[in-house]
Amino acid sequence: QVQLVESGGGLVQAGGSLRLSCAASGLTFARYVMDWYRQAPGKERELLARITPGGSTSITDSVKGRFTASRDNSKSTVYLQMNSLRPEDTAVYYCAAVHVGRPGTTDYWGQGTQVTVSS
Repeated sequence: QVQLVESGGGLVQAGGSLRLSCAASGLTFARYVMDWYRQAPGKERELLARITPGGSTSITDSVKGRFTASRDNSKSTVYLQMNSLRPEDTAVYYCAAVHVGRPGTTDYWGQGTQVTVSS
């Protein structure tokens, strides 16, 4: 019954912006840390951002300054704002949920949304 559904991906030109959304249902959203990952073809899955229930964020160095995570607990939705996109940002982007009582264990994954950045 738990679902994480990503949306907002698509094709964008280099230098452009996209905002991804991840809508959660079937869980107590405010008890979960939410993560954003991406995986490009032939590459390892990369953690991009983590946001706590209270809105504190950690952004990986590879996208720091360009990507920002936020959340709206009233809407059970987490966002990833992506600016100054580059072709190397092309990947499938996933959200994931980590219960605050069980850090280190990813409980749920979304199915992903494709982001393609053209040169």
